[in-house]
Amino acid sequence: MNRNLTLATALTAIFLTASLAPAAHAQAAPPAAPPAPQAIPAKIALIAFEQAVFATNEGQVAAQGVQKKYEPQKQKIEALAAEVDTLKKQAASAPATASDEEKASRLRAIDTKEKQLNRDAEDAQTAYNADLQEALGKVAQKLSVTMKKYAADNGYTLLLDVSNQQSNVLWALQSTEITAAVVEAYNKASGVAAPPPAAPSAARPKAPAGK
Repeated sequence: MNRNLTLATALTAIFLTASLAPAAHAQAAPPAAPPAPQAIPAKIALIAFEQAVFATNEGQVAAQGVQKKYEPQKQKIEALAAEVDTLKKQAASAPATASDEEKASRLRAIDTKEKQLNRDAEDAQTAYNADLQEALGKVAQKLSVTMKKYAADNGYTLLLDVSNQQSNVLWALQSTEITAAVVEAYNKASGVAAPPPAAPSAARPKAPAGK
């Protein structure tokens, strides 16, 4: 009887092992791969960000404020330039009988004034550009927020800056250009009124990137 019990126990163990093996194998199988993500249709917009900064009412007000600050220096430089021009005309019209010492003295005076003119003009231009960059940089940072919000609200998936003439964009539909729309949205949000027209002054530096 003990022999029969031992045989039955062995058969039961073999049966259980065989029946549980497929279940263990099924549990070890790797999970199914997730579905592939769906592609999002691209909607591209172009903006001339540098031009947009200058086109905003706030940008124009800032630029005119810097120009007004440097107007006295501009007048001094213009007066010095006129003085150098007068000295050159006097030297050119000097009589042929003038001594070499007198001619040399005139040339030294012209050279001294001209160096001063160049130095003053360069210093003023450097300071002017720095102040203008700082003033417009603040506008650029705020405009960047408006630009990104406008792009998101209108479903754009890619925004390209075409401020630089060497932009890689060779052609695009006019409808993809959103510069004017972003400027309009910014002017509305800022509440700054358009300034009166101002006479052109020093060359405009490049607007800072606030993107």
